[in-house]
Amino acid sequence: MAAPAEPGAFPVDPMHQYEIVRLLPIELFGFDASFTNSAMWMVLAVSAISIFMIMSVSSRALVPGRWQSMAELSYEFVANMLRQNTGNEGQPFFPFIFSLFMFILFANMFGLLPYSFTVTSHIAVTFAMALVVIGGITLLGLFKHGLGWFKLFVPSGVPIVLLPLITVIEMISYLTRPLSLSVRLFANMLAGHTMLKVFAGFAIMLGAWGGWAPFAFMVAFTGLEVLVAFLQAYVFAILTCIYLNDALHVHH
Repeated sequence: MAAPAEPGAFPVDPMHQYEIVRLLPIELFGFDASFTNSAMWMVLAVSAISIFMIMSVSSRALVPGRWQSMAELSYEFVANMLRQNTGNEGQPFFPFIFSLFMFILFANMFGLLPYSFTVTSHIAVTFAMALVVIGGITLLGLFKHGLGWFKLFVPSGVPIVLLPLITVIEMISYLTRPLSLSVRLFANMLAGHTMLKVFAGFAIMLGAWGGWAPFAFMVAFTGLEVLVAFLQAYVFAILTCIYLNDALHVHH
């Protein structure tokens, strides 16, 4: 539990919500493998997704109910996104893209609950996911096209004089994909949740008479954060589809 604020200090610590807490200390071969609050909320997100999907498809009614309709909408949304960006050749990767999208979406939404923990507000988590995505796509491209995959860094129609410079720029751009993919998600979640905490502090400081304005803003901003939570899951998934298309269809 956070220590009480000192007199005159800001009543809410906006960064306290990102603190990693060891729930079950575990040490393996000299490494800290403790089960933390971050790991717990990841497990909760995966469990919630599993329960949601199992409950949705258990009845498989001809006229879908609410749960089944939500599951079918989620399925069609991701399937269309993958189809539009990769074609039919990308369909075997649907389970991965769907799992990625749903995990980020549920983790983002869970982070909006009071006293919860936002897994995606930590760069270690988002960077690990981005490394898995880019690493897997790179291996796929190499297995599928061999050395021909490196044509990805040599755009067609570039003058010979500019080719070395453009190739270096393309390679740097590719190598920074994990960083840009992870920072985009991490920064949006961090900034939004910090802003909510700051305005909550203002509402407490100003009291019942003056706190209504920051409180009203906080309520409106929470609605915006729900939209951002969905958009960031969508952006992460659609960029993964675009990168997957690069690996499947190397442009000559």
